[in-house]
Amino acid sequence: MIPRFNLQLFCLLFAGAFFLTQGLPKIVGATTPSVLTQTPAGVTIVQNSPNPTTLVEQGKSLYEAGKFSQAVAVLQQAREAFKTQGDKLKESMTLSNLALAYQQLGSWSKAQQALTESLNLLQSEETVRKTPQSRASERLQILAQTLDIQGRFQFSVGQVEQALKTWQQAAATYAQTDNQDGRLQSQINQAQALQSMGFYTRACKTLLNTVGIENQDCQISNEQLQTLKAQPDTLPKAVALRTLGDVLQLVGDLQQSENVLKLSLEIAQRLQSPANISSARFSLANTARAQRTTSDDGQSRQTSENPLTLYQQAAEEATSPTLRVQAQLNQVSLLIEEQRLPEARSLFTQIQSQLDTLPPSRTAVYAGINLAQSLIKLSPSEVDTAAKLLAKAIEQAKSLGDQRATAYALGNLGDLYEKTGQLSEAKNLTEEALVLAQTISAPDIAYRWQWQLGRLLKAQGNRKEAIAAYDSAVKTLKDLRSDLVSINPNVQFSFRESVEPVYRQFVELLLQSDANPDNLAQARDVIESLQLAELANFFREDCLTGNPIKIDQIDQKAAVIYPIVLKDRLEVILSLPNAPLRHYATSLPREEVENTFNELRQAIASSSVNPISRGEVEQVEPESNAPPETESAGTQPDRRGLGAVLREECRSTLGPVPLSCQSSPTSQNYLPLAQQVYQWLIKPVEQELAKSELKTLVFVLDGPLLNLPMAVLHDGKEFLIEKYAIAYTPGLNLLDSKPLARGKISALKAGLSEAREITLSSSTTPIVFSALPFVKQELETIQSNVAGELLLNQDFTTATIQKEINSIPFPVVHLATHGQFSSNEKDTFILTWDDRLNVNQLNTLLRSREEIGRNPIELLVLSACQTAAGDRRAALGLAGVAVRAGARSTLATLWLVSDEGTAELMTRFYQELTNPTISKAEALRRAQVALLKNSRYQQKPEIWAPYVLVGNWL
Repeated sequence: MIPRFNLQLFCLLFAGAFFLTQGLPKIVGATTPSVLTQTPAGVTIVQNSPNPTTLVEQGKSLYEAGKFSQAVAVLQQAREAFKTQGDKLKESMTLSNLALAYQQLGSWSKAQQALTESLNLLQSEETVRKTPQSRASERLQILAQTLDIQGRFQFSVGQVEQALKTWQQAAATYAQTDNQDGRLQSQINQAQALQSMGFYTRACKTLLNTVGIENQDCQISNEQLQTLKAQPDTLPKAVALRTLGDVLQLVGDLQQSENVLKLSLEIAQRLQSPANISSARFSLANTARAQRTTSDDGQSRQTSENPLTLYQQAAEEATSPTLRVQAQLNQVSLLIEEQRLPEARSLFTQIQSQLDTLPPSRTAVYAGINLAQSLIKLSPSEVDTAAKLLAKAIEQAKSLGDQRATAYALGNLGDLYEKTGQLSEAKNLTEEALVLAQTISAPDIAYRWQWQLGRLLKAQGNRKEAIAAYDSAVKTLKDLRSDLVSINPNVQFSFRESVEPVYRQFVELLLQSDANPDNLAQARDVIESLQLAELANFFREDCLTGNPIKIDQIDQKAAVIYPIVLKDRLEVILSLPNAPLRHYATSLPREEVENTFNELRQAIASSSVNPISRGEVEQVEPESNAPPETESAGTQPDRRGLGAVLREECRSTLGPVPLSCQSSPTSQNYLPLAQQVYQWLIKPVEQELAKSELKTLVFVLDGPLLNLPMAVLHDGKEFLIEKYAIAYTPGLNLLDSKPLARGKISALKAGLSEAREITLSSSTTPIVFSALPFVKQELETIQSNVAGELLLNQDFTTATIQKEINSIPFPVVHLATHGQFSSNEKDTFILTWDDRLNVNQLNTLLRSREEIGRNPIELLVLSACQTAAGDRRAALGLAGVAVRAGARSTLATLWLVSDEGTAELMTRFYQELTNPTISKAEALRRAQVALLKNSRYQQKPEIWAPYVLVGNWL
């Protein structure tokens, strides 16, 4: 992965750009007139005036012209003059301005001393007592400004939590003077600190509040965006919107991020603020780059903005050298990513010369690290130059006393030595960085160096200590799981590169041929921890908690199978009741294993899509009233690339599709693949499973297996579903092991049978959801077997289902409607008559019954939902809904399914579910086998295979 400029550092640069555009804080009480002239260089100077207030004005002009050393000299004179006059308020004000100039020079100790003296003067009992009432407001104003500057100082040297507290004090002090602009600026500063700490939701709410919008979920509707556009243009509004756009990018709401950042840019342009214009372009470039980054499903999010052009414009327009370097750093890393190496080399030389001009700061430290990382990607042979950049970064960080930056720089130098095979030196640097990170309680850095130390120890042949280092890294990540969005955003956006490999490499180390029972147990726990970490990453919060449970305590007739895809082999851990763990492996490259899984899924699922498959949607242009073009015979209908070849009589988009029109995979397509996967996963323990007289196989599926139905595995004679009930779980530690109470079951049943055209709040383009004619039959048949409310079409609204879920404690909720599970939680949704409920809203809806004392939902059935085709993490949404929404288990489908086949299967499932002697998993198995044995479906696994039960199978 090409390194990008550290996004947490972006907060620092952004803050600097904002404060510089505002200049020094307004000096309250400085009303003495001065005689000013304008020099050709644009710097105001004072002629023949010893007035200290005039000296402060001159210092301000020098500061804003970037002449910081001269500004210091003039402000020192002003400070001495005020001190001689005994004016403690203006002396403290001047000290605060001195601190700003010292910060720009990198003189951090002098800046801290000036701030300390200023605050001591302002807060001393003598000053408070002797300040006349007429100047009490002036004292508070200067105190608020000084606190504001102190917050900037703390932020710049990495003391983010202290900065947040200081800015909160500043806001409270501004409020005492009724200074709304100052209070607004302090709120923006607080949001920047919260963003840097990873509290994106809090930062988002704070920023929305500053622009007058009350919102609890950090989402902005089109109506609210129009309200923002109608508000008067101010610089604080432009900055607040820019910061909000950055937060929206970090939480993955890229379209809204782009909308808000464009508005910020427009305001800055109308106000003719060059610094804010360049900063907005930089932020917009980051969002455009994220939109163009290929996602897990292989699809590229499109944007009209070119990030390279925006980075270049931001660099050219930047009034701050730090922002200029930052934009160029991101530009060069993107050029490397796009393999435009000559352009990257040319720009690299420019950045290297500019980096030397930056004053020592955390900004400069991280810039040096980033430049070194880009250099290694650009020219792997230039190790010496990269090492010098990192050594300078370490020296600067140490001179600043910034232990966090020091730990980060040391570890990166260790990483460089690891890449060049200098293992001993790499180990020493890594251990030094780790000790420092642990000393300052920085787990987000510590886990990286624990992981790095594990790799180095493994390379040196020290397996025992390597296991200990990896174990420490995983434990640190477990502690961090609640803050996976709070750590370095580069980790958040590259989970597969920066977090997942820690777990996989650890498992690979544990599962050697001589693995003992303790190693196997530890490997199993690590895989379950990875599942939890992935779900936390998916939902952007630690929404799940687990308690380890042994399979013996849950079900004596169930086995748990953990397939694990490693770099050079497919490992499987088997957990049987009352038996030690065992494992077996197939030596194959990861690519070959993943390709086989993907080919099997494609061979089955690609045949399932027809014009009325459940879950299908189509976007339409709002302005177009033209009828759809008639498709010629023998062509594929436009079904997002998944359409089957249909005859003319099969082309209707209304009503059921005859079974004769539904294509099916041939045995040549899927059976050899289904048998191959069976050989890998089941065959080695086939006899052992049979001897144990098991009823259920529970799969904790890994990565590429998440979207593959185990029901279709074939032993050469029959499918796996014909021998065992099958269930899925992210891990046994997430299970609520209580079985569903049987007998007379009641359920809330709701669905859509009619086509819907809905414009979602995040889009202006209507989306057409096709009719599901068999839903009505399905719900009415279930209604005849299962008591409870029925909501169909117009009755199935968001408000109605909320009311029904809260009013009556249904143990089962059955939703027959369009829906999708995606690797993006915002694209994981179900459709009601009037709206789309994403996974977070569904979670709130279903959790609400617990808040009013109702029992949790035992079973959530989503009979028309699908996982996004080709999206390897889409099933995370499915798994997450099961446990996060408070449902003990969820039944859903992995791809677009036949409307008619779903109605038949669901009807049979509920008939079986009323039998108190069988489990939910067995009820589903019998329903699937009934379809499998039906002559109409025998050669159609795409119809019966995709139904999966996630969570509690009892």
